[in-house]
Amino acid sequence: MQQKKLAFIGAGNMSRSIISGLIQSGYNKDLIMASNPSTPKLDALKEEFGIQTTQSNDEACTFADAIVLSVKPQMMGQMCEALQSNDLSDKLFISIAAGLPVSRLKEMLGGDYPVARVMPNTPSLLGKGMSGLYADPTITETNRQYVEDMMNGVGDTVWVDQEDDINGVIAAAGSSPAYFFLFLQAMQEEAINMGFDQAASRKMVQQAMLGAAEMVCQNPDLELSELRAQVTSKGGTTAAAVNTLIDEGLQETVSKAMRAAVARAEEMAKQL
Repeated sequence: MQQKKLAFIGAGNMSRSIISGLIQSGYNKDLIMASNPSTPKLDALKEEFGIQTTQSNDEACTFADAIVLSVKPQMMGQMCEALQSNDLSDKLFISIAAGLPVSRLKEMLGGDYPVARVMPNTPSLLGKGMSGLYADPTITETNRQYVEDMMNGVGDTVWVDQEDDINGVIAAAGSSPAYFFLFLQAMQEEAINMGFDQAASRKMVQQAMLGAAEMVCQNPDLELSELRAQVTSKGGTTAAAVNTLIDEGLQETVSKAMRAAVARAEEMAKQL
């Protein structure tokens, strides 16, 4: 992996997970700096990973060849405007903020700088993430590879050719852990209604999901429908449950939920 000087503006959980992935992949800790207004998160990052830290975004910007913009979308404009006092030429910007298109980020930065967008999800915190990547056409192949390598440190990645497709990544991967959590919650609650205690019901449903996910990963050549068929004996208990989910409109509900995520992403882009 390329060893650029890399700065994280914002020291939240996602910055921490990416830094962790980079360090585990052999990235030189001396080439990483994080900036944040307050010190507790910075102190924790410095102690755990040995990276450089600062409370000055200007210092981080001067230090870096590549800058990860890791602040909340509503804070991005003010932060980027403040960065304009620095020499931003030859900097690569990597945004992990939802809802902010490349064109808007360039406006905020005050120049036609190379910008890549990354849409990670929360399992990135465990190195099991799925990130969507988009790079504006001005970004070099070398920088595209750098962004991909960076995010492969916290999971897997997929590139999209059209920026609008990032919203589909949000629906299918970025927001989707919450869908599974909701499904597990419903299963746990019903198991409790059946008489199991909270710990036992939690253990059953989480292990079932973990095992099911591993079966998917270990059988990449099998369609998901085929995997489902293999565990659904005709006239059996699984068939009764699955047919109920289908009859109650699970597939249509999932479709509506994913389209709602896309619509909200599009709405946020207009608002920001």
